[in-house]
Amino acid sequence: MTRFNTSSSALADLSSSLDEGGSLPTEDALVQLGRALMTELIDVISDTALEDFQTILGEALIGAFHSAAGRIERDADRARDTMRSLDRDFDGSEAADTELQEATTKARAGDAATQACELIRDAASETWTVATGEVWTAWRGSRRGTHLTAAQLEAKQAIRAIRNRKSGDADPGGPVIAFRGAPTADSAEDAGRIFDALNWAKSEWPDMALATTGAKGSEKLAIKWAQQKGVKLILARADFDTHGKAAPFRANDELIALEPEVCLTLVHSVAGVREDQRPFGPALNLGQKAMESGLRHVSIKARAA
Repeated sequence: MTRFNTSSSALADLSSSLDEGGSLPTEDALVQLGRALMTELIDVISDTALEDFQTILGEALIGAFHSAAGRIERDADRARDTMRSLDRDFDGSEAADTELQEATTKARAGDAATQACELIRDAASETWTVATGEVWTAWRGSRRGTHLTAAQLEAKQAIRAIRNRKSGDADPGGPVIAFRGAPTADSAEDAGRIFDALNWAKSEWPDMALATTGAKGSEKLAIKWAQQKGVKLILARADFDTHGKAAPFRANDELIALEPEVCLTLVHSVAGVREDQRPFGPALNLGQKAMESGLRHVSIKARAA
């Protein structure tokens, strides 16, 4: 379960630094709001005709706060740009001093509001996972790990960070482990083998980041493992709008570009393995690309009888 830091937090520090407009809600209150909103949504639509649309509605609620956090953060960034410009050209006048104070206040208020939205979002997301077993992930932009055990990053940001060796939220921060698995591999036995493989990887590379496409089934199980273990998560989403049927394989190109220490693949369910079971093509493709690139590849298989 996600642990929220509700004491001596950055949000409390930001709240105390705001000059006007009153103090912010406490972190406990914001977390409770996120949980209550999601719980109310699930309770109202359960056992009704809307239950078939539960996933869309639940993800929309979480995504609304994710989008709001992003919009507010961009406003705060613009205020910081203004601060830098005013500071650079500061002439000592009262007017310039007032402008600088106003920009500073706006940036602080934006930072505080961003963190508040993130707290609500993360609490709603945790409640969603507990109630449904599903995992929400951001489709666009980075989901920072300020209050989560797993930070979610766009693959392009992480690739750029590796190439440039820049620090910051987009830096994977450690060795990358790539994983692709079949959507049908979602049984308890599959989960056990996936967790075994990821636990092995973490024992080899304790500061690892997990890279996957976030597809349903086995990759959602891997995301749950990352959240439980506090492992940073890099998402290389398959962009079907742009690449059509080739999207899963283009996503593999992004995973390979991250230069992973090892590529883990699960080509089909390990539960009740049959000879006629069709392997998952994108997982096979990642293994092939890993070997062609000189990267280590490990195929996850059923335990020996």
